[in-house]
Amino acid sequence: MEDLLVHAHSVHHDGVTVKPEDAAGILRDNFAPWVLELGLVVEEVGEGAAVLRLPWSDRLAREGGAMSGQALMAAADTAVVIAVAGAKGGFVPMTTVQLNTAFMRPVVGTDVLVTVKLGKLGRTLAFADIVMAANGATVAQASAVYAIIG
Repeated sequence: MEDLLVHAHSVHHDGVTVKPEDAAGILRDNFAPWVLELGLVVEEVGEGAAVLRLPWSDRLAREGGAMSGQALMAAADTAVVIAVAGAKGGFVPMTTVQLNTAFMRPVVGTDVLVTVKLGKLGRTLAFADIVMAANGATVAQASAVYAIIG
């Protein structure tokens, strides 16, 4: 399995900086091996936002050659954790309460950028909107609610 890659942007929170390489470490340390096998690349971490790249892989394709919805949903779910970690200044235990996804067009042979923006981050709940895009076009949108455990 390839190591998770990271790129430029980072965020400061109460003196703590969450950099993309820190976010990659959060993935390695807190996610199941099958999630890591998606090959997600942390592109950006911002105050209440994150961008991850889901690289195209034939292993993620379903019949007909399009990327599976399960891969897109797992990428969206994972990206929310990174956005919350960026906003909190580091990883905190959390769990998905709800994830709603609408698929708009198939993805074939190209990477997907997964962009998360937190709408509200409270003490016990986080609300997120996720846009998944390929070649500049939105391929899926999702909304998520997370329970902050720690």
